[in-house]
Amino acid sequence: MNAETDQKWTDNPELLLRVGEGFRLDDVNARSTPAYDGNKKSGRRDLKACIGELDDLQERLFAAHHDAKSGPSVLLVLQAMDTAGKGGIVRHVVGSVDPQGVELASFKTPTQEELAHDFLWRIRSRVPGPGMIGVFDRSHYEDVLIGKVRALADDKEIERRFDAINDFEAELAEAGVRIIKVMLHISPDEQKDRLMERLDRPDKHWKYNPGDVDERLLWPDYMKAYQTVFERTSTEAAPWYVVPADRKWYARLAVQRLLLDALKDIDPQWPAADFDIDVERERLAES
Repeated sequence: MNAETDQKWTDNPELLLRVGEGFRLDDVNARSTPAYDGNKKSGRRDLKACIGELDDLQERLFAAHHDAKSGPSVLLVLQAMDTAGKGGIVRHVVGSVDPQGVELASFKTPTQEELAHDFLWRIRSRVPGPGMIGVFDRSHYEDVLIGKVRALADDKEIERRFDAINDFEAELAEAGVRIIKVMLHISPDEQKDRLMERLDRPDKHWKYNPGDVDERLLWPDYMKAYQTVFERTSTEAAPWYVVPADRKWYARLAVQRLLLDALKDIDPQWPAADFDIDVERERLAES
C-alpha cells in the first residue's frame, strides 16, 4: 500500500486476522479494529482511496488469464451469522471492480438434485475460472456448520466433510486458486440492533426472516461450531481470517485489504499483444 492510503494501518491486518495455532473465537472483540488506527470517517476515505488500485489489479488478472485453460484466480469465501455484512462486502468491496471479471455464488438450502450428490458437487461447478474473482456468499461450510448445529449429519459424517473440504481446497490451491476465507464476526447485541432496524424500516422488511430469531437461540452452538471449523480447516493453502464486523466500515476495509494483498501477490501483468502493433496501426490509419 502507498503512504496516501495506508496511513491509518499500523500493521498488516492479515497477521492479526489470520487464524493460527491456539486461536480462540471467544477472544475476538467484534467491535475491535485490528491493525487500524482510525475511525469511521478515515475508514470510508481509505476504502475509497484503494478502489482504483483494486480495479486495476482485477482488470489485469482478467485480461491476462480469462481466456486461458489454466492460470490464477481468487476465491473469496464469506461466512457469518445473519446481518454480519456479507452483502455490504459484495456491494462496497467486490462491487467496485468490473463485474465481468466477478462470479458470485450464494449457496442456500440444497435442492433435491443437489441432495442426490455429495455436498461438494454443487460447489465445484461455481469455482472461479482463470482470471476471475469468485465470491461465495455462504459456501460449503454451511454443510458443516448447520449440519453440526442442527444435527443434520452425525459426527462421523461431519468429520468426513472436514477431510473432504481440506482435500478440495488443497486441490484448488494447487490449480492456482488463491483462497481467502473470511468469517465476519458480529456480536449478538449488534445483531439484535440490526434485526430491530429491519423491523423498524419498511424498506428493510424484505431482509427480515423470522427464522433469524430461532438461529439466535443457538448462538453458543454456532460459535462452538465455528471454532471447530477453524481448528479443522484453517490450513496453509486455505487459511481462515476472522474479521470483527460490529463496525461495518472496518469489516469492508479489512476484506478489501486482504483481497488487495492477494492480487498484489499474484502480480498480474497486462498480456502482450499477439499481433504486430505497427502493422495494425498502419492498417487502421488507412481504413
